[in-house]
Amino acid sequence: MPTAPWMKGPLLLQPHEVLNPTKPTTKRSSNGNAESPDKALFGKESGVRGKKVMEKIIRNVERLQGNEVFEETQSEICEEFEVGDWLEELGSDGEVKRFNGRMPWLRDEEKVVFRRMKKEKVLTQAEISLDKDLLERLRGKAMRMRKWIKVMKAGVTQAVVDEIKSSWRKNGLVMLKFGVPLCRNMDRAREIVEMKTGGLVVWSKKDALVVFRGCKHELTSKISPMEYSHSASGQETSSLTCSNLTSGNNINLSQEKFNTSTLGKSLYREEKEKESMPTSIFVKSDDNNEMVMGSLYEREIDRLLDGLGPRFIDWWMRKPLPVDADLLPEVVPGFRPPLRLSPPNTRRKLRGDELTYLRKLAHPLPFHFALGRNRNLQGLAAAILKLWEKSLVAKIAIKWGIQNTDNEQMAYELKNLTGGVLLLRNKYLIILYRGKDFLPQGVADMVMEREVALRRCQLNEEGAQVKVAETFQVPDEPLAKTSTVGTLSEFQDIQSKFGDLLKIKIEKSAKELEKLNSSCQPAQQDVDQEFITEEERECLRRIGLKLNSCLVLGRRGVFDGVIEGVHQHWKHREVVKIITMQRVFSRVIYTAKMLVAESGGILVSIEKLKEGHAIIMYRGKNYRRPPKLMTDNLLTRREALKRSIEMQRIGSLKFFAYQRQQAILDLKLKLALIQAYCVYSLSLRCATEKSIANTYSDDLAQYPESKVGMMKL
Repeated sequence: MPTAPWMKGPLLLQPHEVLNPTKPTTKRSSNGNAESPDKALFGKESGVRGKKVMEKIIRNVERLQGNEVFEETQSEICEEFEVGDWLEELGSDGEVKRFNGRMPWLRDEEKVVFRRMKKEKVLTQAEISLDKDLLERLRGKAMRMRKWIKVMKAGVTQAVVDEIKSSWRKNGLVMLKFGVPLCRNMDRAREIVEMKTGGLVVWSKKDALVVFRGCKHELTSKISPMEYSHSASGQETSSLTCSNLTSGNNINLSQEKFNTSTLGKSLYREEKEKESMPTSIFVKSDDNNEMVMGSLYEREIDRLLDGLGPRFIDWWMRKPLPVDADLLPEVVPGFRPPLRLSPPNTRRKLRGDELTYLRKLAHPLPFHFALGRNRNLQGLAAAILKLWEKSLVAKIAIKWGIQNTDNEQMAYELKNLTGGVLLLRNKYLIILYRGKDFLPQGVADMVMEREVALRRCQLNEEGAQVKVAETFQVPDEPLAKTSTVGTLSEFQDIQSKFGDLLKIKIEKSAKELEKLNSSCQPAQQDVDQEFITEEERECLRRIGLKLNSCLVLGRRGVFDGVIEGVHQHWKHREVVKIITMQRVFSRVIYTAKMLVAESGGILVSIEKLKEGHAIIMYRGKNYRRPPKLMTDNLLTRREALKRSIEMQRIGSLKFFAYQRQQAILDLKLKLALIQAYCVYSLSLRCATEKSIANTYSDDLAQYPESKVGMMKL
């Protein structure tokens, strides 16, 4: 083929444009890194994206929005360019119509959003009573305090109050640190401290409070709770004067300046507090012109608990305060459980869904009582019965910090005294439901009166029937035989006719148990057994006692699954620990021998533990894992459970048969005693009549003229 003409001509490229195959084609940047040819599409370029570029775009947009000319032009364009002017639609008849509808991208009017109002802070007693400058100084000193008094679970007890007052003799400020449960509600802790000590809490942080003793505080005086309540309600504002604060520095203020400033600021803060009071809190004046503050919820609960007993002042949760059950009487004269009567066609027992509903219903309710005593709860039971007339459940809180409290004993005694239903019990609370068969006191009295009237009518009717029977009775007719219904002779006749039902049941269970025992053929213990020394036995015993994994024997006893579990333990370790719940030691020894015979192991020891008796077995030095772990000569799991049930049934039937036999013997003994008493009374009567007749016969012999009168008599 001839050569193409463009291949014969010289190259028209410049020397620097000629490709050199020995050099790489990728370019390198100024910092020496190679640049790929597709970097413009996928690479990262500076100044194209990122935070700085977005800020630059936002500034440009804001600059455009700030331009008035731009806004005017845009508004003119928007006025001239209306969607409805050019958008047309075709009707059903083919006529062109204007579209005057509303476009979907047009926004509605702005919705009114009501934001949650921030709860304003309620001023404390220290902020109301003390001067602002003094309060700032006290708080500054409180922040630097490093010694405190620990308040334990029992709360602000009298010992804590005495320790606070003794500390006030040296220093005007005392720091308190609270443990559970008061640390969870520091507002309530502040109220309790101010009420019991008469001081003012000037600083608080987490679980710590700093209490100021006050400017006119007398170290030997005692502040009553009534005085605290008056001052806390804002009725009395005292102009306090401070002359010294003994914590290393003295504070001297003039009397007149402090009085005027404190009085003015306290009045201002009282007005401010009334203005900033939330709507849920209201103030009401009673007949004694005393201000009553509290929410509607607190007032309703207080009305419910009024008359049940004194309140528990050291309550660690929010108000209202529950009734202090420890201050109620231990024994109430004439107290007895209330009368209970179920409505017709209803069952007294609660179903599962009803129990769940009542627990959910009782969860948000406040506590009605606070209890710390285990026994002698008749006063609390009487208060609970009174509460149940208005409420379905009674919620009882168990006090913290009291030693030897037993919630199980509390619940058991309250359940017996009130007859209610226990919904929930733990170490914090007890919830009792009044029951479906609960009757209020008024209804119970009406029922008792009705029953008494009914019994009176029945007695009158029986008396009338007896009179009628005596009227129509023939004197020469022999008396009818007494009925044997409900007597011992009737029971004996039925027993001789139909046989003893308990004996029939015992025989049936014995046959079933014998059938199960016949299918179980325990193995005999091997005579040629391996021996271990005493040192090895002691070492293996210690190893077995330290084992965490164990095999527990339940009511089924030894069956094929137990032997399989023993071999599974021996697969990983040489010693196995088996715990049995049997109490009789002879039965424990029998179980250990049976395990040794079936498994082929060596019995190390039998130890008494807290959980039960521990049987420690060693697999032996020549142990070989059997090819079949489950033996055929023992019962299965299901058969072992059936055998246990039959044994329990036979024991119960024998016990009830013994009780029935004892009852029959007691009845026979009482009948024999009654017969002997009747015979003795009859013989004594006969002897008395005979002696009287002999006496009268002697008199008649002495006085024959009276013989006719005696015969008439």
